[in-house]
Amino acid sequence: MRTTRLIAAALAAGFLLTACGADSADNTASQSRGDSGGAPAAAPAMPNEEAAKDQAEIAPAQGGPAEGKAEPAKAPNLGIDQRAIIYTGSITLRVGNVNEAAARTVGIAAGAGGFIGGDNRNSDNGGANATLTLRVPAVKFTNVVDQLAKLGKDGKEESREINTQDVTEETVDLDARIAVQQARVDSGRRLLSQAKSLNDLVMLEREVATRESDLASLQAKKRRLADLTALSTITVVLLSPAAQVGPDDDSAPGFLAGLRGGWDALTASLGVLVTVLGALLPWLIVLGVPVWLAIWAFRRNRRRRAPVAAAPADAPQPADAA
Repeated sequence: MRTTRLIAAALAAGFLLTACGADSADNTASQSRGDSGGAPAAAPAMPNEEAAKDQAEIAPAQGGPAEGKAEPAKAPNLGIDQRAIIYTGSITLRVGNVNEAAARTVGIAAGAGGFIGGDNRNSDNGGANATLTLRVPAVKFTNVVDQLAKLGKDGKEESREINTQDVTEETVDLDARIAVQQARVDSGRRLLSQAKSLNDLVMLEREVATRESDLASLQAKKRRLADLTALSTITVVLLSPAAQVGPDDDSAPGFLAGLRGGWDALTASLGVLVTVLGALLPWLIVLGVPVWLAIWAFRRNRRRRAPVAAAPADAPQPADAA
């Protein structure tokens, strides 16, 4: 019995040693598999890994891929319907009644969703005329010009001029610059909130103020450009039947034109001279009259003294004693 117990204890110890060796081998194999292609063990993040992580976080915000794969930046859509174009035009019409045509012009602009940017009307012996500046949506620019042309006498127009300016590239450039400047402002604000000393606080406040000023300037340019592209400008000139178009005959070159110009210059110079004399006349009266009276009195006294002084010289001299 004693021998049997010793044998059983030896077998149990051998079995336990075998199990422990197997567990150790399994752990070693698991570590080897992890090093060769299995799940990696946690390790401190290296600087390159941190930079890659930051780049991965920034990429979705900038419209890039959310994963680590790099993709080329997409070019903006520059189709005809997506381009930024500034439309400007002018039209000259001869109408029977200038005021009535001006009222209809205002109605056309209001009907298109626009407004009047300027209204200048004149009436003289040569005939009445009016110049109106319309601001209308760009999508209705052509339609508004065609409606205005019908206001002319017999449906005719004196002249028409249409101009366009493509500012798509400038708009895209402004958008990119605004995005970059906004990021710089946000970065400056974050640094400002983390300032530790008074010197750092003052320096960062100055830098943030400069960046915000630059950002506001870019945004103002963008708003101005957006206004010009959203609303087109149309200058409407309305002429009465007696009003003249273009330069006057007086401006034509030639002898008569030169003579007329010389006469106008002479009359203008005389007008200036008369104006100067009129301004000096009160001073001449106030200062000149007393001076003239003083000179006149001085000369008169001098004439009176002259005969008195000459009289002794003219008297007969006494004869010498014999």
